[in-house]
Amino acid sequence: QVQLVESGGGLVQAGDSLRLSCAASGRTFRSYAMGWFRQAPGKEREFVAAISLSGGSTYYTDSVKGRFTISRDGAKNTVYLQMNSLNAEDTAVYFCAASRRYSDPRGEDYAYNYWGQGTQVTVSS
Repeated sequence: QVQLVESGGGLVQAGDSLRLSCAASGRTFRSYAMGWFRQAPGKEREFVAAISLSGGSTYYTDSVKGRFTISRDGAKNTVYLQMNSLNAEDTAVYFCAASRRYSDPRGEDYAYNYWGQGTQVTVSS
């Protein structure tokens, strides 16, 4: 089992950048493909980005391509989401998730076994 703790959220202005972090407990971090999801008020949770178990493959939803970058640091048991050129539509609670089931990056929430508690990102326009 793995526990996930997100951090780095906050209130920013449109056009600003933020970097979210997700720290994973345990020594099996390298056994999990990782993903980021978000949920805006009144909307369903949606996929944002994912990274493979090895870190060599990534996958993004269309609305964040070219603006967001997912990465992972095995030595720190941490996955990051660098978010640039933020806009009001990016306002949401951001969750990281870990998949023991798949090694490749996946966009389906059912692919993930473990979830963090979320961190709020608010972008003012």
